[in-house]
Amino acid sequence: MNFAILSLLVLIGSIALGFFRKVNMGLVAFGLALILATAADISAKSVMAGFPTKLFVTLLGVMFLFSMAQENKTLELLARRIVALAGNRTHLIPIIVYVFSAVLAGIGPGTVPVMSLMAVFTCSLAAEMKISPILLSATSVLGAAAGGLTPVAPTGILGLSLAEEQGIVGIEFPYAMNMVIAMTVYFIIIYIVLKGYKMKSAVEMGKNEKVQFNKDQKITLVGMLILVIAVIFLGFDVGLTSFSIAMVLLLFKVADEKKSVASIPWGTLLMIGGINMLMSLVIQLGGIDLLATALSTLMNPITATGIMGLTAGMMSWFSSTSGVVMPTLIPTVSDVATNVGGVSVVALISAITNTASAAGMSPISTGGSMGLSAYSQIANPTEEERSKLFIELFMVSIGGVITIALLGMTGIYTVFL
Repeated sequence: MNFAILSLLVLIGSIALGFFRKVNMGLVAFGLALILATAADISAKSVMAGFPTKLFVTLLGVMFLFSMAQENKTLELLARRIVALAGNRTHLIPIIVYVFSAVLAGIGPGTVPVMSLMAVFTCSLAAEMKISPILLSATSVLGAAAGGLTPVAPTGILGLSLAEEQGIVGIEFPYAMNMVIAMTVYFIIIYIVLKGYKMKSAVEMGKNEKVQFNKDQKITLVGMLILVIAVIFLGFDVGLTSFSIAMVLLLFKVADEKKSVASIPWGTLLMIGGINMLMSLVIQLGGIDLLATALSTLMNPITATGIMGLTAGMMSWFSSTSGVVMPTLIPTVSDVATNVGGVSVVALISAITNTASAAGMSPISTGGSMGLSAYSQIANPTEEERSKLFIELFMVSIGGVITIALLGMTGIYTVFL
């Protein structure tokens, strides 16, 4: 039996079953993981090892802290303050988020910390404004990625180091600019397609109405500010730092502990955990390698950049961009360029990094999952609505991977060489 093909079919089936039967996709994935593992003679211990423990702890820590901020109305008042400042120009919020995320990521913290926090903030804002979180969630990821390839940002440092090991040097400017171009192109596309120019808040605020924070809310705001500083500028782990700050806030009794725990979006966390665990099994059974191999047979001087990008994007849906995709694929670019002929190694490196970064909008990746969790926590969607949001976020991510892969085939990644 071809378990690689079977694993892909089971993955697609778990999402379809969850959506059409209106049950939690993660719970379906947990159940199917055991059935698939048993059929493939894989131990339960090996299946459990695929559970995304780090991501789960990160999400739980951040969601608990923001659950407290929701319970004592801090997030609601903060959203009203932002809406009041925007006035009739709420359509500018996505643009501001994009530029701010790019600049913040570019000055040092890099893509992942900025993406994680901005996704939570923007999707919390979307929930309070009573609008869909899709655009703002995607924007926070694209913005953070756009600025994440400077020579002082972690992702940029990694990419340049991997290139230097192959003797590819002096590419700092084109490498960073190619990312900016790719992310900006897709941001403009989704801003138009998702009608960001028509964005309106359902929360109205009178001209003379002023937002006043009470003592508990001010303490909560300080805690949120400390989280940003600790993660963005000091390099602390976002999940564990959130737990530490939440502990201090509990000691100050700024929110009800039981209500805060109860309002954590457990259904969303189960969905993300289950799907990730099943995807880990798909990788183990060779499902992703099967797709990558099929794509590689289509490479020629015109399609090589696009195919490499698609491969990176698909891998990034199921694994870390900086931890797995870049270290796996970037070392192959010299051989690919030699074997195919007529392909720029810089274009190949950019295609890998850019497309893999765009995959971060997926609800099973860090940025997308944190955005979905934050929105679920405040908006409290039904299982059907949550499943719909999951699929919509995945579709936006798929659109980004395909668009940016095709963009690489236009030759635009060689403009700054």
